[in-house]
Amino acid sequence: MFETESSIVIDSIAKQRTKFNGDYSIQINDILTIQVYTNNGETLVDPNNELKTPGVSSKETNVPIKYTIYADGSAHFPMVGTVLLAGLSVNQADSLLALKYSKFYTAPFVKTTILSKRVIVFGPDGGKIIPLDYQSMNLIEVIARYGGIKIDGKANNIRVIRGDLKNPDVQLVNLNTIEGLRAAYLDMQPGDIVYIEPKRRVFKDVLADVLPFASIITSLATLLIIAKAYKI
Repeated sequence: MFETESSIVIDSIAKQRTKFNGDYSIQINDILTIQVYTNNGETLVDPNNELKTPGVSSKETNVPIKYTIYADGSAHFPMVGTVLLAGLSVNQADSLLALKYSKFYTAPFVKTTILSKRVIVFGPDGGKIIPLDYQSMNLIEVIARYGGIKIDGKANNIRVIRGDLKNPDVQLVNLNTIEGLRAAYLDMQPGDIVYIEPKRRVFKDVLADVLPFASIITSLATLLIIAKAYKI
């Protein structure tokens, strides 16, 4: 799976290692939530339960509504309507939404969370989606959240795939060396794919293939022995 004998670095990973812009820009199809507070964060604004998931009572845990950035770069929010957010950083979105809500509340404070920033990890334990909970999460942290590299995973053959899947950048990372460890602190980007190659256990694999046939042969041999013993 994702086989390559060397790194194929075209642009994005190479640029990422030399320069990282810590501000992630909101993009079309991103999914986000907002929390609005009054008095610069003193009191949560939701007197009419307009920001909660429909059907959830006020006594239950507040589950924010998920908003999608549409193709035109905007999202539609309660009370303030449609707001253009694509291309803005999270801080810029917070400031813009606070300005919009200032028409209704005193000194509003807005906290925007992007839910669609995530990395996909494939490995011995299958595939998992790892959310990028904060800026500059690195490869080591993503692997740790996956569950680490266990005895059946190759720490010396980890692949980071980034960019257009038709012509992606691929970087090989070897965590068995100090040089590889330095490369492993590569900051992850939304949409990255990390592949941890499983170790091949030849004996175990061969045994798994042979065992069903061996079981059939043993059963047939047992039947033949019983047939001869009782002269069936």
